Amino acid sequence: MNARSEPAEAGPDAPVRPPLVRELLLVAGLFLVYKFGRQLATGHTAEAFRNAHHVWDWERVLRLPDEGTVQSLLLHGDTLVHVANTYYAAVHFPATLGFLVWLYLRRPAHYVWARRVLAAVTGAALVLHLLFPLAPPRMLAATGLIDTARLYGPSVYGPPRTDALSNQFAAMPSLHFGWALMLAVGLIVATRTRWRWLWLLHPLVTLLVVVGTANHYWLDVIAATALLGLALAVLRLPRARPRTRCGLPHRRAEVRRRSSAERPELVGAGR
Repeated sequence: MNARSEPAEAGPDAPVRPPLVRELLLVAGLFLVYKFGRQLATGHTAEAFRNAHHVWDWERVLRLPDEGTVQSLLLHGDTLVHVANTYYAAVHFPATLGFLVWLYLRRPAHYVWARRVLAAVTGAALVLHLLFPLAPPRMLAATGLIDTARLYGPSVYGPPRTDALSNQFAAMPSLHFGWALMLAVGLIVATRTRWRWLWLLHPLVTLLVVVGTANHYWLDVIAATALLGLALAVLRLPRARPRTRCGLPHRRAEVRRRSSAERPELVGAGR
């Protein structure tokens, strides 16, 4: 067994794995809230486009990089842009679900922490979606960007006017990036292998994908990072109580006391 990547043997102070049925319901509820909760913000098309123009102008004032630079890199070949669209459409949910399942099975304490952080970030994001509906850059003519998913496929969105399954005016914050970054942070914290830092490639690729496919602005990513940072600051990973230095000596002392108390006194010894 590799001590760097495998969990230690369970002991009396080891965290208890939460009930499976309850966790399945909680995680399913989290995904349903993400999938259908954003529809509450539908019907704000005009406001979403006004906000999009504001965000685009703010990025120019802040001198953030042009999203078109990233998209031009993807458009060098049909294969590359198709891979980016597939990554956006197919990796987001399965990767997050696999992350939670692995933590539940191998790192119960980290699982509870990660699930709480994801729930907090998702809930805060839905509130922001309601307060600040935002059209993605692929819908804003001023950006000069194209909808790569619609032109090259695959696409997870239908026409905005007829799409009843998702709210396409919920660009800020980017939960695609927020969840990807939490996946990397969670696996870096939960494992000890020296290769664990490679998990940062997932949010990095996600960043390039969501911007290059014109689904999000840079500010959407910055907002998601800020929400995640706030959630991590509030919901800290509980520390396990040390057992090697504190628990074992006390147990050994207790055993010695019991042995002394139970040892029969030698009558007549020394006579």
